[in-house]
Amino acid sequence: MTDLDHLTQSLARNLKRRRQELGYTLDALAARAGVSRGMLIQIEQARTNPSVGTVVKVGDALGMSITTLLDYDQEPQVRLVPAEQAVRLWSTEAGSHSTLLAGVEAPGPLELWSWRLMPGEGSQSDPHPMGTAEMVHVSAGELTLTVEGTEYRVPAGTSATFESNVPHGYRNDGGEPVEMTMTVSVPAPR
Repeated sequence: MTDLDHLTQSLARNLKRRRQELGYTLDALAARAGVSRGMLIQIEQARTNPSVGTVVKVGDALGMSITTLLDYDQEPQVRLVPAEQAVRLWSTEAGSHSTLLAGVEAPGPLELWSWRLMPGEGSQSDPHPMGTAEMVHVSAGELTLTVEGTEYRVPAGTSATFESNVPHGYRNDGGEPVEMTMTVSVPAPR
């Protein structure tokens, strides 16, 4: 079985388990996540490899991090995530990419990401649930962080925090790659 097959199977199993724990029907989850019922059926039956955006919407609707949705093994006390198990969820031909390094579910989803943005590239994000916060630390280059239409320059060695329940994005307007680490904290579902 390939890594993609493992991820597809894990996503199917974890999505269905969490949906049932919360007592959501497929229709209810579809409405809550803004994803079609048909897509949810395909995901739960491990018949599709959904986009990162779809996985994020479903995770937000379930109050789960992407890490937990894609986790092969659930809930060890200490979890080591070797480099080869980190999940690259977004990439471009020019070499930009984001990699989910690790995550936990206490008290709500908390994710740790590694990002690389090549010159001239960027990534936009829809608003996350109310109460979601992000932190970024730029280790190389200069990031252009946009939060609700306002741009912020974040040079190497600088960190930024913001509430990400509004449209936001990351862009590299410079001539060298931007390397950054990001955390996303999503509140527990009510």
